[in-house]
Order: sequence, then C-alpha cells, then structure tokens
Amino acid sequence: MISLLAVLTAFTSILRSVLLAGGVALAVLATVDWAARTRRISPFGAPARFLRTHVNPRLGGIERQVVRAGGHPTSAPLWALVAYVVAAALLLAALDMIGGLVREVLFAADAGGAGFLALVIRWTFGFLRLALLVRIFGSWFPRLATSRWLRWSSGATEWMLRPLRRVVPTIGAIDITPILAYFILQIAEGLVSRVVLSSL
Repeated sequence: MISLLAVLTAFTSILRSVLLAGGVALAVLATVDWAARTRRISPFGAPARFLRTHVNPRLGGIERQVVRAGGHPTSAPLWALVAYVVAAALLLAALDMIGGLVREVLFAADAGGAGFLALVIRWTFGFLRLALLVRIFGSWFPRLATSRWLRWSSGATEWMLRPLRRVVPTIGAIDITPILAYFILQIAEGLVSRVVLSSL
C-alpha cells in the first residue's frame, strides 16, 4: 500500500507538469486561433492556415455546443481552453482524493479497530457533505438536478433536509437548508467521532 502511494504521488507530480505544459500550449493555440477568427491577425497567414487545417477540425464539437448555447463560433477556441482547464483540475483533484484515501487507510490500519471506525465515520460524513454540495450545484441548473447523474444526491440528503424545511423559512425563493445541513454535518461529525472513540 505504501508503494502504491509512492507511485501515485510520483504519477500525480509528473501529470501535473504535463497538464501545465499542455495548458500553456493550448492557451497559445487558442489565443492565436481566436485572433485569426476575429481577424486581429491575418486569416491568410501561415499560423491561421495551420490552425484551420490541424486544430479547427478538432474543435467542431465545442463550436457546435457554443453556437447551440447562443455564443459566437469565434469564441470556440477560448471555450476549448476553459474545458481543458476544468478537466485537468478535476483529474488532479480526483488523483489527490485517491491519494488522500490511501493515506487515510494506512493511518487507520496503524491505529487498529479505532482507526477503522474513525475512518468509516469520516467517510460517511464526507459522502453526505459531497451529496449536499452536488445538490446545491444541481439546484443552480434545474435540468441537471433531475438528470440520473445527480438524482442520487437528492436520495442521500432529502431525509435530513425535509425536517429542516419545517423549521427554517426560505429567504425569498432561496432554500438555505442545504447550507445549514452542511454545517450541522460538520458539527455532528466532530461530536460522533468524540463520543464513539472515547467509548472504545
């Protein structure tokens, strides 16, 4: 397990450098492509011809999405850069999370039964907080909230939000119970950990 953690740490470090270099290269390409599309540089020069031949065909999907959303096709290169940055950030966050989980398992194994119990408590409350964050995010995009990708968050959190809604009034059209539940979960995790671990 320790060797796995070392490999994962080294891989994440290398990948971070590769993604950064790729992001810089894509930023340059996106800026030049955007400048050629908006005629800030000559659309007939060598860079513009290279981009039209080798880069623009790969941006077709993003360009269609931009146009469908009401945007202008000239902004497709910049949106491609945004998509790359978001995807790279999510990938690195996922690898950091996996590394953190491996570290927690190693720590729990060293601590014995109490360590594993503390780990279960931490992961349970962490999952509930994640479900609340996904639900809050989904509420900003009503179409997403009903999709099968986010529907699980409602099932995981409705049991705690329903009683809070009876007590906490909405502020205009804003339901603040998910935010309140998030802070309640943080307090509850500390209390449960203290009570359970002190009884061992």
